[in-house]
Amino acid sequence: MTSAARSGGGGGLGRGLAALIPTRSSELSATEIPLSRIQRSRHQPRHRFDEQELASLAASIAEHGVLQPVLVSETLDGYELIAGERRVRAAERAGLRSVPAVVRQVADRERLELALVENIQRSDLNPLEEAEAYRELAQTFGLAQEEIARRVGRSRPTIANSLRLLTLPDSVRASLSDGLLSEGHARAIAGLESPNQQEQLAGVVVARGLSVRQTEELARRLKRGFAEPEVSGREIRADPDSERLEADLRSALGTKVSLQSARKGGRIVIEYYDSDELNRLCDRLLGAGA
Repeated sequence: MTSAARSGGGGGLGRGLAALIPTRSSELSATEIPLSRIQRSRHQPRHRFDEQELASLAASIAEHGVLQPVLVSETLDGYELIAGERRVRAAERAGLRSVPAVVRQVADRERLELALVENIQRSDLNPLEEAEAYRELAQTFGLAQEEIARRVGRSRPTIANSLRLLTLPDSVRASLSDGLLSEGHARAIAGLESPNQQEQLAGVVVARGLSVRQTEELARRLKRGFAEPEVSGREIRADPDSERLEADLRSALGTKVSLQSARKGGRIVIEYYDSDELNRLCDRLLGAGA
């Protein structure tokens, strides 16, 4: 459910799991490992597993077996799972006693990065799980946002915007985790400074099924001092052409861009979150006009 564009630079883990597994054929060969000897990863970023998807995967594994090996690291007591927890869970449901696995020794930080990249590439994480993994890379392993972005194949603004979701009130984060709010909704709500306003706006969005564009407009109204968010009136009606243009601008600039119409003309609002991002935007805009 993450929709931000991925960065194309820098190498690192963003190239995918294949880039991190040794390429010599002897090391790539999978070994059958008993499920009883595989421990769950200490750094699994994913906390929720869809029961229906697991049941479907278990049925497929029962019929065809595990087609893609899991990735594990050897420990004193057996093996620790690095990537492939859903396959392991489904294999257990299917009644298998062992699964094919590639064994690789990696450091703790790389275990988290590998698990994070796999889940990102499969779109398996909800926005909060992804944000929490970024926070662990920053706080536990001391990585700057720029380094996190390079290693997981994202842009730095995407990492910054993701981390901002963790500042939302518990009730808003619960709605995001449950899928009642999208990441776009949550980012608009996170733009408000008051937790009370954030909860108020989230309640209106969920109750009335508002679009991300409407949510952004209501957030702007609250910032301007309106006591309560209103959802009627022409000013928050979605304009498909404007929404497409906003999406194109966001993709081109790698940050939030909004169009604000007036009776005559309007404004293009480009947001930035620190001086580094401002410099990056200036370089891109001035370079484009050169």
